[in-house]
Amino acid sequence: MRTVEERGIRFIQLWFTDVLGVPKSFAITPAELENALEEGMTFDGSAVDGFSRVQESDVLAKPDPTTFQILPLQSAGGPVAKVVCDILNLDGTPFEGDPRWVLRRTLERAHEKGFSFYAAPEIEWFYLDGKDPSVPVRPLDQGSYFELTVADLTTDLRKRTVLTLEEMGIPVEYSQHEDSPGQHEVDLRHTDALTMADTVMTTRLIIKEIAQQSGAYATFMPKPIAGVQGSGMHTHFSLFEGDANAFHDPGDEHGLSKVAKGFIAGLLAHAPEITAITNQVVNSYKRLVQGYEAPVYVSWARNNRSVVVNVPRSKEGHAESSRIEYRAPDPACNPYLAYACVLSAGLAGIENGYTLPDEVLDNLYAMSQAELDAIGVRSLPGSLNDALVEMEGSALVRDTLGEHVFEWFIRNKRNEWADYKTQVTQFELDRYLGRL
Repeated sequence: MRTVEERGIRFIQLWFTDVLGVPKSFAITPAELENALEEGMTFDGSAVDGFSRVQESDVLAKPDPTTFQILPLQSAGGPVAKVVCDILNLDGTPFEGDPRWVLRRTLERAHEKGFSFYAAPEIEWFYLDGKDPSVPVRPLDQGSYFELTVADLTTDLRKRTVLTLEEMGIPVEYSQHEDSPGQHEVDLRHTDALTMADTVMTTRLIIKEIAQQSGAYATFMPKPIAGVQGSGMHTHFSLFEGDANAFHDPGDEHGLSKVAKGFIAGLLAHAPEITAITNQVVNSYKRLVQGYEAPVYVSWARNNRSVVVNVPRSKEGHAESSRIEYRAPDPACNPYLAYACVLSAGLAGIENGYTLPDEVLDNLYAMSQAELDAIGVRSLPGSLNDALVEMEGSALVRDTLGEHVFEWFIRNKRNEWADYKTQVTQFELDRYLGRL
């Protein structure tokens, strides 16, 4: 409140997300801030997808003061700040349709076992010609991995994005051009999973807004262009017990603790079940195909990017950086739900003593299906429909999300698949129209 007064903040945006991870907000003036912090602000939850039914519509948006940030891009009419909210029922209890509560609840389970959960995502996206996003997509550059070019629009957009995030207190570890034309990446420095989920939502909005200011369009659609690699959101995860990295064991041949092996085993066992959450749109499965460096096979290895769980090697003398990299998620997912499901799967492996399969040292992309079957390597679901079938039968996902979110998500995504099946695509017209 002191900052709002001293900086002359004119509006405070109260942020939250719907079940699919679409950002939502409404604004209040400084005069309402004290009441919002103490009691929350009432709004109509029935107007938000996946929230309340009409007959029980009103809910409260309760700001989390630790998420307060000044928005450097919004200066028209005076400075604007934002704060992320938890959604509560009118009696003050957590609202079961709030994705942030789903993650909070899962983190509390981990805390009861002495663990803190950390995340560090690599967020990829495409810059496209933004004059009309409805016409065939055109990338704004023709660069590739780590391209170092003279100053151009996309280099400037990425640089402005990083500087804006840093100005907001969001540390960026790397930024770079990715493999495909127009494709870029920022890697965020690790922090606790709840803060990181909030940060992912902020980062996606900042990337889009900076692009829009320059007449471009930034998209987190996993595969907007055929024939090139799609965008992922590979995320590095670790568990800590106090200040100690629970994934590290200096006595193990590979430095992996029993906790780490259990976590990986749980993630592998439940990967197909959580894929509808980490890859939630029809287009997600155009990325998860062989030949484009995307994870397809449910296996693990150290420094092997053909697997779904990669274990990066830690730098010498940096045991605290022991971590696993889950390569399936894409940037269209709801980070609150995705992180909650990853954590639940990992905890299940730890709690139930899952056996970690053998590490796969070979390039899985080069193996035949018979060879994969022989070593027991499964594939991730090949379509949204396949992923929903896996999810529907998963007690772990149902328990993690809660009945409210689980049932609504399944229903919404079943409708999306039904709509998709009725579409006639350009591929079908090109392939069949002239010869059938």
